[in-house]
Amino acid sequence: MRRKAEGQWALGYREPLNPNEQSKKDDNPLNVRARIENIYSKQGFDSIDKGDLRGRFRWWGLYTQREQGYDGSWTGDENIDLLEAKYFMMRIRCDAGALNVEQLRTLGQISTEFGRDTADLSDRENVQYHWIEVENVPEIWQRIEAVGLKTTEACGDCPRVVLGSPLAGESLNEIIDPTPAIDEIVRRYIGKKEYSNLPRKFKTAISGQQDVVHEINDVAFVGVNHPEHGPGLDLWVGGGLSTNPMLAQRVGAWVPLDEVPDVWEAVVSLYRDYGYRRLRTKARLKFLVKDWGIEKFREVLEEKYLKRRLIDGPAPEQPTKPIDHVGVQKLKNGLNAVGFSPIAGRVSGTILTKVADAVERIGSDRIRFTPYQKLIVLDVADDKVDALIDELEPLGLQARPSLWRRNLMACSGIEFCKLSFAETRKRSQVLVPELEERLADLNALLDVPVTININGCPNSCARSQIADIGFKGQLVDDGNGNHVEGFQVHLGGSLGFDSAFGRKLRQHKVTSDELGDYIERVVRNFIKHREDGERFAQWAVRADEADLK
Repeated sequence: MRRKAEGQWALGYREPLNPNEQSKKDDNPLNVRARIENIYSKQGFDSIDKGDLRGRFRWWGLYTQREQGYDGSWTGDENIDLLEAKYFMMRIRCDAGALNVEQLRTLGQISTEFGRDTADLSDRENVQYHWIEVENVPEIWQRIEAVGLKTTEACGDCPRVVLGSPLAGESLNEIIDPTPAIDEIVRRYIGKKEYSNLPRKFKTAISGQQDVVHEINDVAFVGVNHPEHGPGLDLWVGGGLSTNPMLAQRVGAWVPLDEVPDVWEAVVSLYRDYGYRRLRTKARLKFLVKDWGIEKFREVLEEKYLKRRLIDGPAPEQPTKPIDHVGVQKLKNGLNAVGFSPIAGRVSGTILTKVADAVERIGSDRIRFTPYQKLIVLDVADDKVDALIDELEPLGLQARPSLWRRNLMACSGIEFCKLSFAETRKRSQVLVPELEERLADLNALLDVPVTININGCPNSCARSQIADIGFKGQLVDDGNGNHVEGFQVHLGGSLGFDSAFGRKLRQHKVTSDELGDYIERVVRNFIKHREDGERFAQWAVRADEADLK
């Protein structure tokens, strides 16, 4: 049977095959900034062209947020005109999660002035505001750009924020500091029109250690020692979650630090030219890698784009647990990093401003966000550690958190997201204290983390498929024929030593009201039936279904 053309530019298919591709062809999305500054911010929300509003705005970090008062039964494209509020989520791009005090204070002030004091730390090392009005967007841009931040390509079919280690350059455990490569990628390629029209979003992770969930990114570079060439980075491609999750594959190539930007550009260019542009559901790089196989991918990458062979290299050693950098650890410079855990990344402008003040008082100027919705302060002197921890704890930032606060993540959820079926981050603020109380007697028995990831829809922004206990929001039957807010359950997903997607039990769903009961039940079953040293992901694979329900 003859396959349909997939809209690959390199094969001559330049005519758009769906409305998204047509919109990008009609006008490069980066051009919308001028219209925001000169027209929409002056004439208001109702003046915005729908093609800009629902498409091109994303290239500048802007999505309309969900109108209040519509539950999950309204979620769907057919109700977009109702669900679309006249306010925006704005995403601030924080490559490698790196900030200084002035930048953090600016982010806090913008939140309190323009975002109703909203601020969430995403699992992509970004800050996300809500309640942003288009009239204020140019002023926000002016303020963040004055301190070296931006929203350029924070969303859209383009290279999004580059994940990097929060401890890059200072960690005692990293193989190499890739910060120069990250900085060079951002300088050379972000905001450039040659790379701004990709088939779909493009996610990057670069670290000297495995603390950036590299297996679920489109491209990743992971620190590894080559027996002949020394420290460098191992190349991975084709990872991603959502409705068709796939783990990235090793290309088998060792890349020296100074060549990382060139190899990154080659991968992006290959994806731009050969990526599938017919169906949005098949447009991520992972589908091309799956169809081609890693051997062909490497061959095309080398022959057509790099014009040279890559150096074969070894695989990095797999970690046995997530590296989230929460707590206190020594740095190369003799000072300390102190990692703090808010609940599911929820903070506020007021909190960020107070953190900036506290960090400045102890003499530091380096703050980092993490891929686990955490906040790290670097360069803390030994005699300042306890004072900083004590000052931030009343703000909901704990450096010695419970297992449940430390290991729970959530997406934006129905509070703000038009795609969501369920409440997530807001519910987490209640769920975590509930679990801390209900499971307090298990603390001494749990010598391994049990991660809980809560998503409001199948898109897996909070990575439900790779959590020990993952929840995917949907409407479920409450047993009385009513459709209520609930979740499908995924169990035993993980990255690192046990890299695999969670086990789904046939027809196993829980309502939102049952979340606490369900988590307590399955965790107690794990404690009861696990073998010595066994991780939750290992137990979930072999456990009886009755113990998982």
